[in-house]
Amino acid sequence: MNGSTTKSRRRPRGVGRPPEADDRDLRRELLDRALECFAREGIAATSMRKIAEEAGVTPAMMHYYFGDKSQLVETLIGERISPAIGAMRDGLQTADDEDPRSLARAFVQNAFQVIAANPWLPPLWVREVLSEGGAFRELLIEIVGPVIPQALAARFISMHAQGRLAAGIDPQQLIISLIGLTMFPAAAAPIWSRMFGQSLSLERLQTHAIAVLDQALAPMTEDG
Repeated sequence: MNGSTTKSRRRPRGVGRPPEADDRDLRRELLDRALECFAREGIAATSMRKIAEEAGVTPAMMHYYFGDKSQLVETLIGERISPAIGAMRDGLQTADDEDPRSLARAFVQNAFQVIAANPWLPPLWVREVLSEGGAFRELLIEIVGPVIPQALAARFISMHAQGRLAAGIDPQQLIISLIGLTMFPAAAAPIWSRMFGQSLSLERLQTHAIAVLDQALAPMTEDG
């Protein structure tokens, strides 16, 4: 019943060029549907036809806007993924370098803000970065790595050298922990929500992550 209702609301459009306003809206919708499909099923397993079906348009319309699949992926990187990464990077620029808790908090808050605006990001990251053969693994290592993980690690390394981090805290592994407290829980939230029988909202995940980091990165006592 629901499937037939959805299909009735999404009638395939003609192949001709849409009006300008509709053109912008449809293009944006097609990118949204592409990201949802890629995050759910993976880039390799998702065809242009599948995205067209999800959006209720003809495959010809997909090709009209984006050419082939490789061009679609390039468009997504330029218009959706890079801006999301840029927002995550920019949110750390003004974070305090004197207090590791402040910098960690800034990362967590900014990460969840970006995730809230781009809910496709965590599952896409798991599929296309962590999975062997993922389409975006090299993108992470070569482009994202220097501007966020490596740059952030350098700031924590400086704090460590100044005695602002406990001896047992490894600055580089701290970055891994930050990712583990943000991207992983957000990607797996539907699973854990079903298991625990209650919603794991982004707000709840953020509150927990900050509490854990505040305890782990608390100022050292004179004895410790």
